[in-house]
Amino acid sequence: MYKSYFGFREKPFSKTPDPRFLYLSHGHEEALARLEYVVEERELAVLTGEIGCGKTTLSRVLMDRMGARYRFCYIINPRLNACEFLRTIARILDVEQPAASKDMLIDQIHSAVYSLNEQDICPVLVIDEAQMISDAEVFDELRLLTNFQLDDRNLLGVIVMGQPELRPLMASRRFDPLRQRISLHYHLLPLMLDEIMEYLDYRLEAAGGTAGLFTPDAVQRIFELSGGVPRKINTLATHALLVAYGSNSALVDSAIINDIKDELLV
Repeated sequence: MYKSYFGFREKPFSKTPDPRFLYLSHGHEEALARLEYVVEERELAVLTGEIGCGKTTLSRVLMDRMGARYRFCYIINPRLNACEFLRTIARILDVEQPAASKDMLIDQIHSAVYSLNEQDICPVLVIDEAQMISDAEVFDELRLLTNFQLDDRNLLGVIVMGQPELRPLMASRRFDPLRQRISLHYHLLPLMLDEIMEYLDYRLEAAGGTAGLFTPDAVQRIFELSGGVPRKINTLATHALLVAYGSNSALVDSAIINDIKDELLV
């Protein structure tokens, strides 16, 4: 279909968090550099941003960059109580029979983390969609996990990612002890207008196509409609390419974006 028409090997604006397609805007590059530091120091970081801004993809790029000495452990559905949360971590760390009680679970997790460190592997716990955490005790358990230490270093790193509502949630006095452990707060912003053309071209080329398919006036309309949120840009760009293919257009201009804007919930 439109892939062969434009010479793509694959879809350039897929919604999957493929690290190959991450365009490093100034904000993404800074966030990545800071997260690398936090992981190397085995600290606790909080990364927030609007839905669709690239937090999950950024974490996958981070995992690729850090290499085999780090084992990334993802929790993608944190709507769990404290025991379920600890049991999930235990399973991710290959504990064969997670215990029923929190105390025993923490001991099992500690043993697994220590064993990995003995193999010169640092586990990195990544909690996605953390704004969905409904049990406050989960945050308490997170704080306790940061107590896993030797005299000269921490035994694991923790990255907590979520939408902007995570920030006021964690600002509650209830979580003062946890906030004192956080070494990095970073809020990922949407793309600026001058970054969107680069974003589009980067993904077009990563998919095997050529840059320049989107005219400046089309980029302006995409910015106005998407607010610079990458996931919304992807939706608009995909539909625009389909319309351009259907009309045998070589370029996507603002007229095409205007044609599709009322059809999409972006």
